[in-house]
Amino acid sequence: MATIISHQINSGGSRLTLELPEGSEKSLQIGASIAVDGTCLTATEIEGRIVHFDLVGETMAITSLGIRQAGDKVNIERAAKIGSEIGGHLMSGHVSDIAKIIAVEEPDGNHILTLLVNIELMKYILPKGFIGLDGCSLTIVDTDAKRGTFTVWLIPETLSVTCFGHRGLDALVNVEIDSQTQAVVDTVISYMKNNA
Repeated sequence: MATIISHQINSGGSRLTLELPEGSEKSLQIGASIAVDGTCLTATEIEGRIVHFDLVGETMAITSLGIRQAGDKVNIERAAKIGSEIGGHLMSGHVSDIAKIIAVEEPDGNHILTLLVNIELMKYILPKGFIGLDGCSLTIVDTDAKRGTFTVWLIPETLSVTCFGHRGLDALVNVEIDSQTQAVVDTVISYMKNNA
């Protein structure tokens, strides 16, 4: 996790400044990509652990970064390197939409989130499939396509190293749809329309 030091919003976008955790700034260079709450951003200025990003209007409009402010915690991840171990599914940092946490349950030490998303995305959100939430690769447990809801269960490790331990009811999170799932679903839909 990183802490937002400042978020200066202007008419065309914003300038976001983060303080990275110790060690995560190692070998970071201007122009490098960092996923911030799952949104791929470019480092435009670096002062030790302080890193600045310029966000365009589109990023502000379609991600939850538009509502983040100084003092907020955000998930961060440096870009993967060829040959690195990939845990979960490949993520690009290209946010599809925003989801809202509508229920938080904690039965017997578990942490279950139910999220509401644009119903149009539900064709890509399948039980036991993958989804990116604020840059975290998570497994989808249950879905309700008619309501536009799905659930994920978080393990203690995820809660301790990500912002999900701080995000509660009504929090907005960035959603990245699994690109392979999207390609398969779109191909099947296109085939069915053309052969009906």
